[in-house]
Amino acid sequence: MEYIFQDPLFTSFMNQKNNSWLHNHNGILIENIAAEGIEIAERKGLGHPDTICDLITEQISVELSKYYLKEFGAIMHHNVDKALLIGGQSQPGYKGGKIILPISLIFAGRATYQVEDKKIPVEEIAVETAKKWLKKNIRNLDTYTGIEITSKIRMGSHELVELFNRFGKGEIPLSNDTSFGVGYFPTSILEDTIIKIETLLNYPDTKEKFPFVGEDIKVMGVKNPDTTNFTIAIAIAMVDKYISNLEDYVSKINLIREYIRNSLNLKDVIIDINTADDYSRESIYLTVTGTSAENGDDGQVGRGNRINGLITPYHPMSLEATSGKNPVSHIGKIYNYFARDLSRLIVENNFSEKANVFIVSQIGKPINEPQLLHIKLKNIKSDPENIKVLVLEQLKELPQYWKKIIF
Repeated sequence: MEYIFQDPLFTSFMNQKNNSWLHNHNGILIENIAAEGIEIAERKGLGHPDTICDLITEQISVELSKYYLKEFGAIMHHNVDKALLIGGQSQPGYKGGKIILPISLIFAGRATYQVEDKKIPVEEIAVETAKKWLKKNIRNLDTYTGIEITSKIRMGSHELVELFNRFGKGEIPLSNDTSFGVGYFPTSILEDTIIKIETLLNYPDTKEKFPFVGEDIKVMGVKNPDTTNFTIAIAIAMVDKYISNLEDYVSKINLIREYIRNSLNLKDVIIDINTADDYSRESIYLTVTGTSAENGDDGQVGRGNRINGLITPYHPMSLEATSGKNPVSHIGKIYNYFARDLSRLIVENNFSEKANVFIVSQIGKPINEPQLLHIKLKNIKSDPENIKVLVLEQLKELPQYWKKIIF
């Protein structure tokens, strides 16, 4: 159903057909969330090729921003949001295999290389940031022989740099794109469980206890509306040097399953691990480094988790890649963070049981003046006027929002 509003004043009315409240105030719409049914959610773990691309490019943006702040007192224009990971080749085997062809990781994007007479070592920052991240997070990958890192970051376009320069002058940044952001709160029990499983398996204490668990972990969950139970399918890249034979592999898979179940108290949850394994053919998920990137599984920025750490086809999610985008004027980043945080604030202030937030920009307009802000709520517990006040307060904070992202 389409709603058209002509009155600029804050209004509300009841749609009798679908029993949903809808409120409009200067482009801010508030309405009810429909009932939910089947649920599916996914999380790509720390060592997944897509996650590697996302997290490294985001860290490059953070390091560039800190460098710009230190040297010039303001963040300079940059968008380092393009990365391609090209899987290598390996020969895993019991008690340890070998890398035949290294992984390739290529960065592209735009950044400020020079301010007046001072040059910025953009590519050096990018490569060193990537190596440091990989050493810290992919513990079985040799960053000297197991991966080749190339930076192709270039100067930014004149038009986008000009839009960005307002920030350095202390003015409200202008949107660098006509784009949108979405967010919701709270996450469901299924989603929380998926996050807890991946976090548990990639926790340092778990790696010490079970060193055979690689960082490349993907968790998929499915919930049927007719039951509170759900099924969790987990793919874990097992590190070969800690596996003696097939029997040892099977034993360790069962050990992990019970560890997950007992640690998170998932007694009624079905947990399947590495279901593509074929024990009769001794075809199992072994890796040398703990990531599938070593043997042909490629990765790319934006194909993995959204900013809440999940892929949620049954809940609002943007296809925008937030990682690596500048935190000052790039709406594809800022509005997704804002929508997530605003939805959380609405619920934490007890204005509703659940909130979905959708926000749209216009290129060249101040970032705190969106074209549309649409809020869908479940079980509204407050006068919509209170929600409007909260929303307007949060919009005023958008010019300083970069601080929440960088620090």
